[in-house]
Amino acid sequence: MGNLPDDPPLIEYDLNTFITANTEIVFPPLVPEIRLHLAAEITPIWQAIEIELDEIGTPPPFWAFCWPGGQALARYILDNPDIVRGKQVLEFAAGSAVSGIAAAMAHAAEVIANDIDAKAIAAAQINAALNDVTLTLSPEDYLARDAPTGCDIILAGDIFYEQSPAVEIETFLRREAANGAIVLIGDPGRKYLPIDNLQETARYEVPTSLELEDREMRDGVVWRVR
Repeated sequence: MGNLPDDPPLIEYDLNTFITANTEIVFPPLVPEIRLHLAAEITPIWQAIEIELDEIGTPPPFWAFCWPGGQALARYILDNPDIVRGKQVLEFAAGSAVSGIAAAMAHAAEVIANDIDAKAIAAAQINAALNDVTLTLSPEDYLARDAPTGCDIILAGDIFYEQSPAVEIETFLRREAANGAIVLIGDPGRKYLPIDNLQETARYEVPTSLELEDREMRDGVVWRVR
């Protein structure tokens, strides 16, 4: 009898192919130590998702860009590796996984890259391989979770851009902090960032694109939830 087939890969091959075909390898300006598969413009890849993947009405492909808040978090981690070294780290709503990759490069014991978008999970896997690090991939909806994650560090980059989930996200992050986790938020001044009981930890000027932002430079601030 022949050998049984290997377990199927976590990410569909055609999704991997779609991401690599519609992005290019880029060194984010604030963290040139990291390489990511990113899109040059938002409209073409958004249209490609609808046409090639047949996903009409899909949300914007946030995973295809390296946002200022995520870059700020990644820079802070690379400059202060002792924060994550030997720790279990969760990157919440990981997108391109830039801060999770930074944590893995800084020798975290485990980095969980979480996102409910399957394309973001695929991108995180591809980007991790590109940087020779390993991420544990998780599609879990942590906002629906009752129990604490048990992680030592929670990273959340550029996630307060929409009003709808902002309250639930804040509740989740504050609960994690109350259970002993170090919770770090990277944010460039999004409208729905909760301002109470946040401590500014670092601030960076992050070059940005007018394709995505309203200016060519934004302040990427790393906040710690008290």
